[in-house]
Amino acid sequence: MNATDVADTTLDESAYNSYYHYENIPQPCTKGGIKAFGELFLPPLYSLVFLLGLFGNSVVVLVLFKYKRLRSMTDVYLLNLAISDLLFVLSLPFWGYYAADQWVFGLGLCKVISWMYLAGFYSGIFFIMLMSIDRYLAIVHAVFALKARTLTYGVITSLATWTVAVLASLPGLLFSTSYAEHNRTYCKTKYSVNSTTWKVLSALEINVLGLVIPLGIMLFCYSMIIRTLWRCKNEKKNKAVKMIFAVVALFLGFWTPYNVVLFLETLVELEVLQDCALEKSLDYAIQATETLAFVHCCLNPVIYFFLGEKFRKYITQLFRTCRGPLLLCQGCDVLQLHPADASSSSYTQSTVDHELRDAL
Repeated sequence: MNATDVADTTLDESAYNSYYHYENIPQPCTKGGIKAFGELFLPPLYSLVFLLGLFGNSVVVLVLFKYKRLRSMTDVYLLNLAISDLLFVLSLPFWGYYAADQWVFGLGLCKVISWMYLAGFYSGIFFIMLMSIDRYLAIVHAVFALKARTLTYGVITSLATWTVAVLASLPGLLFSTSYAEHNRTYCKTKYSVNSTTWKVLSALEINVLGLVIPLGIMLFCYSMIIRTLWRCKNEKKNKAVKMIFAVVALFLGFWTPYNVVLFLETLVELEVLQDCALEKSLDYAIQATETLAFVHCCLNPVIYFFLGEKFRKYITQLFRTCRGPLLLCQGCDVLQLHPADASSSSYTQSTVDHELRDAL
C-alpha cells in the first residue's frame, strides 16, 4: 500500500460524506445522438413535405381562380387554407438546412421564418375549423345559411382569422433570435426573463389553439351534420359521412401525437418529470410527431378537393391546358372562367341535396 492509499484510508467521516454527496449530484443529460438523428432524417422529410405541399396547394389556388372564381364563402376559406399551407411549407427548406447544418440566414430571417411557421400553423388549423362551421351551417341550418354564408362574411371572417393567427404567432417574431454557441449558430426562441413560464405558456397556447378548441368545434359540427344527414334520404349520404370521418380521423391522427408530446415536454420544463432517458425519448418523439403534423398540410388538398367529383373534373381540365411539372401554362389564363363551368360554378345554398353535390 503506497502513501496515497494510506491517505485515502484516513479520510475523516465528513470528507467521506462530502465526497459521496458530490457524486450523487445529477449529471447533465447529454443529447448528442438526437442532433445526429435530426441531421440524417429531417432534411429529406422536410424536403418531401415542402414539394408535395407546394405542388398540391398551388394546384388548389389555380383551380380556385380559374374555375371557381371565389363566388362563395367556402371558396374563400379554401383559398385561405391553401395560402396558410403555402406560408407554412415555404418555411420548411430553411428548417431543413438548419437541421442538417446550422443557421446561416441571419437574425432577420430567423425571426421572419419563425413567424411564417407559426402563422401558417395557426391559420391553417383555424381555417379547417371555419370550414367545419361552414359545412355545419350549410347542412344543419340551410335556411339561415342563405344569409350567413355570403362572400362578404367569408372575407370578413377570414380577415379576423388572420388577425388572430398573426397575434398568436407574435412570440415567434419577438423572441426568436440567432446566436452562436459552441462553434454553432442557432435560431431559437429565447426569453430574457421567466423562461420556464414563457415556455409553458407557449406549449399551452399550441395545445389549446392548435388542438383543443378546433377539435371541440369540429366534433360538434360534424356530429350535428351526421345527425342531420341520417334524417334525410340522400344517395350521397354515406359518402358524405365517410368523408367527415376521414377529415376528423386525419386531423386527430396527424396532430394529436405532436400535442401529446408537447404536453409531456411541458411537464419536463416544470420538472414534474425528471428522467434523462425520458427526455431523450421525448426529443426524438417531438421530431417525429412534428414532421407527421407537417404532412397534414399536404393532405388538405386531398381532403377538401381531390375527394370531390367536381375538383377531379377541374384538375383534368387544368392539366389539359397546362403542361409540365411546374404547371407552366401554355395559353391558359388563370383568371378566365372555363366555359364548361360557367353555369355550375354558382353556389346554390338552399338545400342539403345541392350542398352534398357541391361538397362531394
